[in-house]
Amino acid sequence: MGELQERNFDMSIESVQDGVVVSIEYTLHVDGELLDSSDGQGPLQFLAGYGNIVPGLENEMMGMKVGESKKVVVQPVDGYGEFDEEAFMQVPKDQFPKEMPLEVGTELTVRDSEDNMQMARIDGIEGDTVTLNFNHPLAGDELHFYVKVISLREPNEEELAHGHVHEDGHHH
Repeated sequence: MGELQERNFDMSIESVQDGVVVSIEYTLHVDGELLDSSDGQGPLQFLAGYGNIVPGLENEMMGMKVGESKKVVVQPVDGYGEFDEEAFMQVPKDQFPKEMPLEVGTELTVRDSEDNMQMARIDGIEGDTVTLNFNHPLAGDELHFYVKVISLREPNEEELAHGHVHEDGHHH
C-alpha cells in the first residue's frame, strides 16, 4: 500500500501577502466611467508581491481577508505613471510597413534602439509624419478600484518560479 501523500491546503493563509495567489472580483473606474471589470470574466488571479498588478492596488490589498472588500483610489505615480510630455516620437510614414493601416488610436509594438519592445499609440498623422505616444493609455489618471477578495491559495512551484499564476494549469 502506497504512502498517503499529505496535500497541503494550507489554512494558515489568512490574508493577502507576498507569495500568495489571490483571486479578486474588481471594477475599475476612471473619471466616473467604468473601464474594466471582472464581471463575466470570472475573478482575476495574481501572485501577490511579483508586480503583476498595479502597485498602488496591490499595496492597498495587503492584509485583506477572503470575503473582504474595499474601495481603493490609486494615484498616477502608483498606477500607470504620470503623463510624460516627452514620451512622443515623430516617425516618417515610410518607416511603417506599406500594408499597415495608419490611423489615430492604433496601438503598435515598437522595437527601440536597445532591442526592447514598447507599446505605443498613433497620436497624430500630419503629412508624411506619424506621431507616436509611448504613454500608457491611463497615464496621469486617478484609478478608482472596488475589489473583493474571493480566495487565497499557495502557489505551485512553477508559478513561484515564473512569478505569475498559471490559470487552469496553462502557462500564459
